[in-house]
Amino acid sequence: MVRDSLIGRRSTARLMAGAAAGALALLSGASPASAAGTVAGSLIDNEAKATYDLPDGTQSEVTSNKVSLRVDELLDVTVASADPGDVAATPGATGRVLSFTLTNSGNGSEAFTLGTRSTAGADGFDPTVTSVVLDSNGNGVYDPADDKVYTAGSNDPVLSPDASLRIFVITSVPAGVADGGRGQVDLTAAAVTGTGSAGTIFAGKGQGGGDAIVGTTGADGEDKGFLKVSSATLAFVKSATVADPFGGTSPLPGGTITYTLTATISGSGSLPNIRIADQVPTGSTYAANSLALNGNPLTDDADGDAGEFANGGVAVRLGTVAAGSAPIVTFKVRID
Repeated sequence: MVRDSLIGRRSTARLMAGAAAGALALLSGASPASAAGTVAGSLIDNEAKATYDLPDGTQSEVTSNKVSLRVDELLDVTVASADPGDVAATPGATGRVLSFTLTNSGNGSEAFTLGTRSTAGADGFDPTVTSVVLDSNGNGVYDPADDKVYTAGSNDPVLSPDASLRIFVITSVPAGVADGGRGQVDLTAAAVTGTGSAGTIFAGKGQGGGDAIVGTTGADGEDKGFLKVSSATLAFVKSATVADPFGGTSPLPGGTITYTLTATISGSGSLPNIRIADQVPTGSTYAANSLALNGNPLTDDADGDAGEFANGGVAVRLGTVAAGSAPIVTFKVRID
């Protein structure tokens, strides 16, 4: 019986590694399958039946003993960057957040130890990791007031099969990093039960009392996140031209002043949420519908376009503007 039990556990491991757990579940009515197969600790029960004919022409049936196998735990994990691209930063910046997704791709509930590693590429720098934070409220967004700072061995995240958790790595950038510098941070995760080459067995350590067996990921995973230094700067210049009633350029009553506001973005990267505002000066009156962005007219009303005239001044929303751009806002006033 002991030999049969041992063979059963080894056979189960081979079946799971070969992705045959779906067929086993159909045969046995075991727990629903996860990405890694039947949930660890599930029992796969099976009985056979034999029939034979009796002398009186009836049939008799004999049921075999029940063979019960307990599914071992497969240890697998994946780590993937959750950022759509490089995270923008400036020299000396603090609190820059890199996001990762940790997924338990095994078939049992498992705890994972997290770690980080900073790496500089050919054009790069070494970011400083200030903390690793667990997405405690599960909303996928870094919330310093709610999310818990991770401490290895104290609050290692425990994930059910197929479950995922967002992990935030909080970083800072050294002062003096050159424009365009790129820094890399790796997030690592390892199953607390153990890691190793595929097929490594941790006897009796699996969920439900079976063995824990390392899967194809080695029960550890990692992925890279990147910071990109972009030191975009904004230069803002205002100029004016005058057209007087006599065809000249003297600032006389009845004349028109055209104001030109130029925002020049230099460096690399982009600047977000740029807004331009200018009050109509005393002694003049705004010329209705004269507001324009890059030569394109804007309405005076607060509507769908980027500009408006309100409260005695003009306002234009440029949004995020890439370095190398120079948006121009113009408007006119009449000298009283």
